Amino acid sequence: MQRMPKKQKDKFEIYLDEMIEKIQECQKNKTHKSCSVCEHYFGCELRNEYVKAVYNSMSKGDTGGFEF
Repeated sequence: MQRMPKKQKDKFEIYLDEMIEKIQECQKNKTHKSCSVCEHYFGCELRNEYVKAVYNSMSKGDTGGFEF
């Protein structure tokens, strides 16, 4: 099987990696396995920023923001 060269991460992927670390740290500090069990789930700014980072990583920032 041919190995593909490692692709350098763009700014969206780098920011997403940072947000994943922050989310995981928060979950660990609160002893939660998921954000959905947290009492701050709907109003959490960290979670909102994470969701935006996921969206921007997928779209590479080509589209406008989104609300959910």
